[in-house]
Amino acid sequence: MPVSQGPAKPSSASHGPVTKDQVIEALRPVDDPELHMSIVDLGMVKKVEIGGGHVAVQVALTVAGCPLRAEITERVTAALMPLHGVDHVDVGMTVMTDEERAAVRRRMQESRGAPSEAGAPGQRLGHEEGRLNPFMRPESRTRVLGISSGKGGVGKSSVTVNLAVALARKGHEVGILDADVYGFSVPKMMGIHHDPVVIDDMVVPPVAHGVKVISIGFFVGDDQPVMWRGPMLHKALEQFLVDVYWGDLDYLLVDMPPGTGDVALSMAQYLPRSEVFVVTTPQPAAQRVAQRTAFMARKVNLPLRGVVENMSWFTGDDGKRYEIFGRGGGTELAESLGVPLLARVPLVPGLREGGDVGLPVTVSDPDGEASSVFDAMAETVKGMKASRVFNPELQVG
Repeated sequence: MPVSQGPAKPSSASHGPVTKDQVIEALRPVDDPELHMSIVDLGMVKKVEIGGGHVAVQVALTVAGCPLRAEITERVTAALMPLHGVDHVDVGMTVMTDEERAAVRRRMQESRGAPSEAGAPGQRLGHEEGRLNPFMRPESRTRVLGISSGKGGVGKSSVTVNLAVALARKGHEVGILDADVYGFSVPKMMGIHHDPVVIDDMVVPPVAHGVKVISIGFFVGDDQPVMWRGPMLHKALEQFLVDVYWGDLDYLLVDMPPGTGDVALSMAQYLPRSEVFVVTTPQPAAQRVAQRTAFMARKVNLPLRGVVENMSWFTGDDGKRYEIFGRGGGTELAESLGVPLLARVPLVPGLREGGDVGLPVTVSDPDGEASSVFDAMAETVKGMKASRVFNPELQVG
């Protein structure tokens, strides 16, 4: 059944009828808005019918009830209407079969490079055949940034979200893994209101503001408590790594839960190339607690790369800076750990408001005081070389 009809335009029959090959080539640059690959390459274009200046295209969706079907319709119509000989476009929708979905999954996996040998050391997770951790593959170029804190309430998730957006705005492929299982907040802070697409057992993460996001928040209700013991947390992190189609990321930011519990231990096991960044506030009490998570990172052999001091000051209407939460905590922590203080993030209303409405301050106020700090922080992180290069063939005898 036709879903959309494009706007009419003066007949261009003098140019001759459009061909099916021309239609297919015009559709090749059209990406599925969730899978971010060509609908032609994914085999989603199932039928093309041409009658005079009328073109009818049938597109097969990966799942029924796709929330972005209207956007697909708009993209297809916009791609075909400029063709000579096309006066009207109708877009119909159908749903892929199980076999077609399996083929889509294979195409997506092939697009990021064929996996290494299944038996390659250091790549396997769990006990199921073929479950490989893409971030431990020798050819992986992804830098994994673990954003941690000793206690809650210091703005760790706000730092994660806005640093991720700042990196994405510089042209990088960025993802966020919300590992704060008990206090997940990233989907809301990023303004994501629809669930990931699941193709067979492969999860395609939603994208907001150029950043891919996965969180336990997509799989439980906002008011549903997560009451898991360590093994379940361990399994959840494993699935976020091996069952999610991350593509070829430049950066994966992991929003760590506060403290030094099970998720931090799992991260050390599953993501041994992680670089740890500690978030604190200016007050000495917060600095002392944050110190514990830094010491734990060192105990599990994860390199500390820097400290971020959040809520450093508030600029009043009089232009004066007010250090509401004290001063010096970030500097003192960085000096005691022997790492740089990467940034001091001001306390601005837009930072809090953006988290509430799903519009990070780096998007809502890209030239503002806080956004400038996150932009500079992103540049600093970019300038840091990866602290560790993984090679599964190097083993201690």
